Amino acid sequence: MQASIMKAGALSNPLLGNRMSYRVAAAPAPSTTSFRSVVTMAKKKGVRIIVTLECTEARGIGATPSRYCTQKNRRNTPERLELKKYNPHLQKYTVHREVK
Repeated sequence: MQASIMKAGALSNPLLGNRMSYRVAAAPAPSTTSFRSVVTMAKKKGVRIIVTLECTEARGIGATPSRYCTQKNRRNTPERLELKKYNPHLQKYTVHREVK
């Protein structure tokens, strides 16, 4: 489809037979009070931390323990986290406890 420029701000389309107006937006000027944050490599310690859960039954019998990674809120659960997760080596659900 070929469109010819009639005058600044209008286009003519021979297939449609009408004139379409368009507007070109200018790039916004950089402001001094920007709300965008700068991404840095080091982060502050937040409330949520990543913890590793390890199978307690497999550790007791000397089998291969399964491990899972999850997050926890250190304010709500300051003690060690315990969840029932699946251990593929024992092929059953067992108690997994947080390790340091």
